[in-house]
Amino acid sequence: MNNNHTIASTSTIRIGINPLTWTNDDLPSLGADTPLEVCLTEARQAGYSGIELGNKFPRDPSVLGPILEKYDISLVSGWYSARLLERSVEDEIEAMQDHLNLLRTLGSNVMVVAEVSGCIHGDQAAPLSHRPRMTDDQWAEYAVRMTKLADYMAGEGVKMAYHHHMGTVIETAAEVDKLMEMTGDNVGLLLDTGHITFAGGNALEVAQKHAKRIKHVHCKDIRPNVLKDNLNRDSAFLNAVLEGVYTVPGDGSIDYLPIFNVLKSVNYDGWIVVEAEQDPAIANPLKYAKMGYEYLSSNLKKAGFAF
Repeated sequence: MNNNHTIASTSTIRIGINPLTWTNDDLPSLGADTPLEVCLTEARQAGYSGIELGNKFPRDPSVLGPILEKYDISLVSGWYSARLLERSVEDEIEAMQDHLNLLRTLGSNVMVVAEVSGCIHGDQAAPLSHRPRMTDDQWAEYAVRMTKLADYMAGEGVKMAYHHHMGTVIETAAEVDKLMEMTGDNVGLLLDTGHITFAGGNALEVAQKHAKRIKHVHCKDIRPNVLKDNLNRDSAFLNAVLEGVYTVPGDGSIDYLPIFNVLKSVNYDGWIVVEAEQDPAIANPLKYAKMGYEYLSSNLKKAGFAF
């Protein structure tokens, strides 16, 4: 029997979640009392098959592996703080070894990489207008270093997914474009719908421009009124988060179906991850986790994905 038509018409992906829904890495007081066990139980209960790393996760694969097995949940990926503006590629490779080994040992084939040199997203006293920027000379050197790092990671069997992020040197759609133009193909892109919208960009346009470079997707939605107010006040990133600028897909202003249609057109086969940092004391984690899963699964099906 030939099932080629069926196989060709359906792309298979997986839906995961970031533990920021329960406990926040940038502001650890949010969800500080929530045990890892609650996070894993509720993530699975809400329908997710994978989860990213958070501050309550053991970083020893021999310890974390059995915990994830117990809750029948896969390790999706985990954030790595790069400092390629400040150190050599060789020093960066040395610094990432434990993280790389943890991901690879537990079956993850993609690493979230964000440049944190001079970043301000974790500083509640720093207006977003004070975030760092690169000179032309720094861009040229940075692109070379980032390409070398991504090539090394590819050789180790782990894809780089570069995370553009508010409060960092690569924040806007123009900066994402520049990074993609100046680096080699192994520098993959993490499309974060919430961060690119916060930065004044359009998530659909970024997806259309760089579809083939997208290796990972973070889905967070935006509450436009909260965003407008925080931009007007040049607020710190974390203050905007505390005021509810982000929410799960389906609860804000971003239409995900056209984005998923773009991903389907290039046969995207990675993870789709809900990452919507909110104050868990205000936004009940399980409720919002379920809301995000239902919205994503419905729209992914409409776009022709199976999972």
